[in-house]
Amino acid sequence: MNSANINWDAITFFQNLTSQNKLAQQKNFRFARVSGLEGLEECLDTLQSSSAFVAVSDIAQGYTDINNTPHTRRVKTVFFAMRHKIDDMTARQRCMDTMRELFRQFMTVLIMEKTKLEQNAIYLDPRISFNEIDRYFFSGCACAYFQVAVDVYTDLRFNQEEWNDAAKQ
Repeated sequence: MNSANINWDAITFFQNLTSQNKLAQQKNFRFARVSGLEGLEECLDTLQSSSAFVAVSDIAQGYTDINNTPHTRRVKTVFFAMRHKIDDMTARQRCMDTMRELFRQFMTVLIMEKTKLEQNAIYLDPRISFNEIDRYFFSGCACAYFQVAVDVYTDLRFNQEEWNDAAKQ
């Protein structure tokens, strides 16, 4: 297994979904790459030039499990945001409804992607939660996010060639 399999390219995948999805295009969603929640806050500042966006974080949480079949899990976060009139809860609700539907449509493609990835021993966690962010997070903007966990076999066999002589036991 090569290290290229460890990192499924979620950024390109969701960038393509954003550019190809009719609802995303109709609602003027733009794609952005961010670095965590801090990057999302910077992206929200740019909503003056765009009314909505899909953003994927270029960092991932994760872990390596060394029991039974060793594998590495990486969790990628995808954010949605839509601008609406401040303090207009009806407009906010419409934005949330749009983002829920966009999430559903993205999941229909992710199911097909899951099957393709499994052919390369890359496994998506089948449970993907959609989380809505409190309205006080950013005034005049409805926000939500979901996370996709990816598991990949990890070769943890000791290889002496990777170590100096001092590592020999």
